[in-house]
Amino acid sequence: MTSTGIRLHAPAAGWSIDADVVVVGSGVAGLTAALRCEAAGLTTVVVTKARLDDGSTRWAQGGIAAALGEGDTPEQHLDDTLVAGAGLCDEEAVRILVTEGPDAVRRLIATGAHFDESTEGGLALTREGGHHRRRIAHAGGDATGAEISRALVDAVRARGLRTIENALVLDLLTDADGRTAGVTLHVMGEGQHDGVGAVHAPAVVLATGGMGQVFSATTNPAVSTGDGVALALRAGAEVSDLEFVQFHPTVLFLGPEAEGQQPLVSEAVRGEGAHLVDAEGVRFMRGQHELAELAPRDIVAKGIMRRMREQDAEHMYLDARHFGAEMWEHRFPTILAACRAHGIDPVTEPVPVAPAAHYASGGVRTDSHGRTTVPGLYACGEVACTGVHGANRLASNSLLEGLVYAERIATDIARTGTLHPRVPQPLPTGERPEHPLLPPEARFTIQRIMTRGAGVLRSEASLSEAAHRLHELHADARDALDENGKTAEPGVDTWEATNLLCVARVLVAAALRREETRGCHWREDRPERDDTHWRRHIVVRLNPDRSLAAHTTGTTDFPPTLPQSQEQ
Repeated sequence: MTSTGIRLHAPAAGWSIDADVVVVGSGVAGLTAALRCEAAGLTTVVVTKARLDDGSTRWAQGGIAAALGEGDTPEQHLDDTLVAGAGLCDEEAVRILVTEGPDAVRRLIATGAHFDESTEGGLALTREGGHHRRRIAHAGGDATGAEISRALVDAVRARGLRTIENALVLDLLTDADGRTAGVTLHVMGEGQHDGVGAVHAPAVVLATGGMGQVFSATTNPAVSTGDGVALALRAGAEVSDLEFVQFHPTVLFLGPEAEGQQPLVSEAVRGEGAHLVDAEGVRFMRGQHELAELAPRDIVAKGIMRRMREQDAEHMYLDARHFGAEMWEHRFPTILAACRAHGIDPVTEPVPVAPAAHYASGGVRTDSHGRTTVPGLYACGEVACTGVHGANRLASNSLLEGLVYAERIATDIARTGTLHPRVPQPLPTGERPEHPLLPPEARFTIQRIMTRGAGVLRSEASLSEAAHRLHELHADARDALDENGKTAEPGVDTWEATNLLCVARVLVAAALRREETRGCHWREDRPERDDTHWRRHIVVRLNPDRSLAAHTTGTTDFPPTLPQSQEQ
């Protein structure tokens, strides 16, 4: 196999280190993969964009879903996941998730994660949207992600894994056969390695998280700029289902001009009995779904948007005044503090909420072992598309997916690690065509284009306009590079803006192509689900000339066809 080999414009690597595995990202998926690889005797390096505990995992409030409660079964968990996924889940991938999930959570507890316990001494389990049983384990009330992150970071440090913090990964290195040979990266600030360098390794695990910063308002941290998906595309990997961006229904509304990361109001608040109401106090989700406020997220987000449209309102309200001060303080202390920091007291008043970009159900296409279509390149967590989430992620399945598939990746790398050279020789980066860089201010232009044209409400007209404007940004930068050899100055801001444009173009292209409403993809001009024509996946790759190529696959064809050299 050969890859497109497109690279970002960047200085040459000034330093390098060797390893068996390089893991990019330090959330639940990345650190789990790293710990399991290290336990298998593989020399493992963890690269992360900020500090080890600065990814999306620590912001996860609700919890982690698994069939751990009395009377619950993996089969019931599977059923709820398939319903939420709106006909596009890969059932085998979901079955792996729900059957291996409970033991994966137990291993996480053994690693040091402490979950809240009931008065009887077992795990305290709650419910969230789309779940018919209480199967959400949580920690610190609403600080589950922070506790999981703490436990995994402590384990990484205790075991002495080599880590490179404050490092933006740029591109995949490949050898003459198209196999993975490591990554290039830029280390920000002072440290043992500064500037652009390289980690040479025959296995690379992408666990870079999401791309929420492609929209103006998101629950994702500032580092979530789609770097992993963009890197994979430039390397020739396939991505799938990028049109399915989940907008969390209940994000604290901070005003129509608010941008960047917004405070999340966890679905667990509704799981404990909070009500969605309009300005008149009417519970508008009643009658829209049998689970009302606990319907799958896409249904709740659409219900909120419809009511906002009907009433020409900027937001709805989440009413949990009946909880009382004690429950708010002990069950949801993080959310309570965030609301009060913005002048809202949920103990005495309803909380203004509106949907915001939250989770990418699609990503880099993988098989059941986390392998992508580029030999030696793996992906897990939010950056990956395993087929588990389909058209809409079931609440609290994301942390579980990160755990389960990270463990499967480590097992596969350990199994195949002796079949290839320990340190492959990468091709010189200068032989690969460059991807034009955008100026830093393009980031905000992209966010406004995407929010206006590809947000919760989409149509052919809005998506076409977004596609046109994104193409203009790309074409201007491409022409400047091709004609004058000039591009924006290399740097973190320009690399991030370029990555955001890359994933935005793919998302809009897929959303335009999918002429139906399904899961969290809502086309106003195509309001019905169309199983006859669209019960299939949209798969996109980047051509060597930097144009996009897309095709569709049926639901039974989800696991990608891997190169022969990777089928060991």
